[in-house]
Amino acid sequence: MDFDPSTLKFNEAGLIPAIAQDAVTGEVLMMAWMNADAIRQTLSTARVTYWSRSRQSFWRKGDTSGHVQELVEMRIDCDRDCLLMQVNQIGAACHTGRRSCFYTLIEDGKEKVTLKVMD
Repeated sequence: MDFDPSTLKFNEAGLIPAIAQDAVTGEVLMMAWMNADAIRQTLSTARVTYWSRSRQSFWRKGDTSGHVQELVEMRIDCDRDCLLMQVNQIGAACHTGRRSCFYTLIEDGKEKVTLKVMD
């Protein structure tokens, strides 16, 4: 069966959340937004492409930073309103230079930074 992005449940802006996960370790790396065309581009190139809400343009991970996400597998959740991208992450996933965007831990009611910026 051919995949048709129109079968997904996009929000009112035509976007769907996409979670990037390391395909080998299972580490959750980041969450960003995709529209139907970003999904098509990702599937056709095997390079993850998101939709930048701030720039209102496509954002192919790694084009400016060199921190590429190679698509290994794309999955759809049971409600069809969220995507899981299992990726080979080259370099940092986070724009702060960290491996993952989820580097702030809340422990005992306090925030704690758990990942350092990658070299």
